[in-house]
Amino acid sequence: MAHNPRYLRRLLLIAAAAAFIYIQVRLFSTQSSQDAGRVVHAEADQPDLPVAAVVIMACNRPDYLQRTVESILKYQKAVASKFPLFISQDGTNGEVKNKALSYAQITFMQHVDLEPVHTESPGENIAYYKIANHYKRALDELFIKHNFGRVIILEDDMEIAPDFFDYFEAAAKLLDTDKSIMAVSSWNDNGQKQFVYDPKALYRSDFFPGLGWMLTKSTWMELSPKWPKAYWDDWVRLKEVHGGRQFIRPEVCRTYNFGEHGSSMGQFFDQYLKPIKLNNAHIDWNSEDLSYLTEDKFLIKFGKDVANATPVRGSDDLLKAHNLDVDVRIQYNDQSDFERVARQFGVFEEWKDGVPRAAYKGVVVFRYESSRRRIYLVGPDSLRQLGV
Repeated sequence: MAHNPRYLRRLLLIAAAAAFIYIQVRLFSTQSSQDAGRVVHAEADQPDLPVAAVVIMACNRPDYLQRTVESILKYQKAVASKFPLFISQDGTNGEVKNKALSYAQITFMQHVDLEPVHTESPGENIAYYKIANHYKRALDELFIKHNFGRVIILEDDMEIAPDFFDYFEAAAKLLDTDKSIMAVSSWNDNGQKQFVYDPKALYRSDFFPGLGWMLTKSTWMELSPKWPKAYWDDWVRLKEVHGGRQFIRPEVCRTYNFGEHGSSMGQFFDQYLKPIKLNNAHIDWNSEDLSYLTEDKFLIKFGKDVANATPVRGSDDLLKAHNLDVDVRIQYNDQSDFERVARQFGVFEEWKDGVPRAAYKGVVVFRYESSRRRIYLVGPDSLRQLGV
């Protein structure tokens, strides 16, 4: 049988078939590996997840809303995938809803609560209760339903700076890695033209600025269950709420609040809001090294700056500061003393839960007459807290 021609042909056919099957298996395996490589590569080429959703909180001011949206779209179009836009309306104002729905690139959310508002004290403005409720509903929807990792909150009376989105994209990395930072703001309470100079300067602050700010989902999940019925921004400023965490703020504002008419009835508008300088300088924030803002580094850097400033003592602080061509520091003894000194210069006098607006370790810093010079208003315990 070994020499049977049929048997030999059969063996040759079996061998050829086995070789063909082996080659096909190898080809399939190679092709699968290549396809897998292409799949991995394709996934790597997918656009990154959004940096943050941007929500505009609106109610009953269609003209304000239009001005705000047009300011945002001017700079958002180039980064639309990184910063998806939402408008959240509180109430049923038809003009606001129609205006919001007219923007195809913006997702509209509406919060309608017809339940009567019960204030905790007689005569309180119910608007503050409605606003707090609206914030909670909107942020719950964005963080929980839509599952965004970060959200930037704007109001319907704000214009933004050209580098607004770059600023928040760079700051997002810092917010994710430094858990001592609770939120990042685009606002400086003492950002009036006469008090600012450097568009690149950023600071840590113990005071929550609000007015254009970003927080993470993990922080919201902590805040949401205990969110207050009213006055949400002052609530965030309580030490028991922020728990020693701080906020990043710019020297030169990245938002401008034009809302002279609203729930606060134009409070402080002419003195504090109208003169705010909105940044117009181009800053490539993603090329900036922001590591100096981490907790340990900023404490050392800021402490050295305060220590190197020339002490000024006496009742006429403004005159003495004017006569010196250097950074100066002026110590205040308590809240009333701070208010006296702040009034001389024209910066915010207000405190919340023992912290002056824009303060870090009790120190409020601002520029003197739009110059490079800094004025430091230093609390009685500030130098010890700064380690100097």
